[in-house]
Amino acid sequence: MGEWIYTVECRMSGDYRRRLKGTDDIEVPVQGGEYIEKAKIGRAVMDADVFISLTHFKGHETTGFGGTIKNIGMGCGSRAGKKDQHSVGKPTIDQEACRGCKSCLRKCANDGLIYDADARKMSIDLEHCVGCGRCIGGACNFDAISFMDSAATKVLNCKMAEYTKAVVDGRPNFHISLIVDVSPNCDCHPENDAPILPNIGMFASFDPLALDQACADVCLSATPLPHSQLADRMEEENFCDHHDHFENTTPNSEYKTCLAHAEKIGLGTREYELIYMK
Repeated sequence: MGEWIYTVECRMSGDYRRRLKGTDDIEVPVQGGEYIEKAKIGRAVMDADVFISLTHFKGHETTGFGGTIKNIGMGCGSRAGKKDQHSVGKPTIDQEACRGCKSCLRKCANDGLIYDADARKMSIDLEHCVGCGRCIGGACNFDAISFMDSAATKVLNCKMAEYTKAVVDGRPNFHISLIVDVSPNCDCHPENDAPILPNIGMFASFDPLALDQACADVCLSATPLPHSQLADRMEEENFCDHHDHFENTTPNSEYKTCLAHAEKIGLGTREYELIYMK
């Protein structure tokens, strides 16, 4: 036992800094991948014999919702892997629509936005922007920001599915998803709003795709909570009903291509049976 602990401590002392920064990764082939040949996954993740994920299911400003596939694909990617997934989409700012309020600037974690004090307008710093989409979903109240490439969200969704497949392929895996405090945006938003849906419960599956599909279906059948971002949007004068709680919350978001691509590459199945436990 003492020798085993000593070995682990020595290994961590050399790798700990790189792991904290997310730079200690390994390239993992994606079987059946169409967008990613080799996913850049954190080395510690791939060292495990068994993979178990625990996800807070919530809305997301770009990918519709943040479920198991997003948690694994984006969460287990190294810094280079995260940038690889986001790299296809760069935002652009409509200068006429921009009010210079700097609301988007407070959402950017990568120094990808520049404020022109003379013009009182925002612009994109393409060198630093990683295309994460945080400035698009919920950050601009004047619809001044959008992706340059209209297919950017679809490609991001597909890449996340392929990264997830790289993580779980070839070893036992199990997944838990908590549908509680379903916030409108990703948990990385420090200003996140009130939940848009009531607490539903805990879901679990050996299939990450079936789990996401089940969670999405249950959420879509739930009644929106009053005084939430979703409820407020549905009461707007020019509201366009997408018949989808996540798209109604953030109209620029989209998640269906992620589920479809995950099924196409063999990550899992979208068919499921709910077994209730009390």
